[in-house]
Amino acid sequence: MAAEPPDPLDLWLQRQLGQAVVGRTPVGGGCIHSAWRLALAGGGTVFAKTNTAACLPLLAAEAEGLQQLARHAPAGLVIPETLALGLCGDQADDPGPAQAVLVLGWLELGGPVGALAQESAWFQLGQGLAGLHRSSASCTPPQGYGWPADNFLGSAPQPNGWRSDWGLFFAECRLAPQLAWAARRGQPLRGAQALLERVPHWLNSHCCRPVLVHGDLWCGNGALLADGRGAIFDPACYWGDREVDLAMAQLFGGFPPAFFNGYADAWPLEAGARGRIPLYNLYHLLNHANLFGGGYGHRAQACIDALLSAAAEP
Repeated sequence: MAAEPPDPLDLWLQRQLGQAVVGRTPVGGGCIHSAWRLALAGGGTVFAKTNTAACLPLLAAEAEGLQQLARHAPAGLVIPETLALGLCGDQADDPGPAQAVLVLGWLELGGPVGALAQESAWFQLGQGLAGLHRSSASCTPPQGYGWPADNFLGSAPQPNGWRSDWGLFFAECRLAPQLAWAARRGQPLRGAQALLERVPHWLNSHCCRPVLVHGDLWCGNGALLADGRGAIFDPACYWGDREVDLAMAQLFGGFPPAFFNGYADAWPLEAGARGRIPLYNLYHLLNHANLFGGGYGHRAQACIDALLSAAAEP
């Protein structure tokens, strides 16, 4: 019998990593890409994401975000290392349709054993995020708020560019595209224009320094590792107000209180931060409404109504 042709992904991985893949196990948890735990001939383990060739820009944006986060992460905060990125199956010796592939260092999730150890680890993760924010604040780009290129929030396009004005950036590059998307879907939100007109004024009374933010820091994109350290991953990075990360960390389940205590211990938030949480999280509610529908649109509308109602109070 003729031997089966070698798997194009395994061939590509061997070229990129310098050793053969001896085991490939599916990993659950994601909804965009296929994810794999790869065992290497040399005894190591790595993590890979694969998708169609058209999805390479999503993986490239993720890799760029991880690399930038790693530049500013303090010791003890783990950012997965990017090991390989590209297309497999697009060469003569790789038959079959091309696939986009991102290979990262493996993270052994789980956290330490015991409630006190877990609480301490979450506290340290909060301190690590504060350290990353503070470190990046000393390297603020001269352009102000934004990112050099458009990237992605999950699978949704995330327009960027630069603004010297934080309120204008958040209105024009975060809320406006999502509100326009909702309108194109036939689900316009009441009060959208009034909201966009008020956002710059609301936020420009809050003098924030641009920091490198994760941008998509819900509880599924941060975790404790088996060795007790904390990790963050799957970013949607840009330079913005650090409060956007702390706001989203309270959405969709949220991080434990120890995480926020650790952050506050390292770098307390400015006055009024709690009042800005609904506005910052509106961006993510809108994105979920546009991607998934369901009740997210109703939550986004209720948030807009509440924000405008509060602004109208004497």
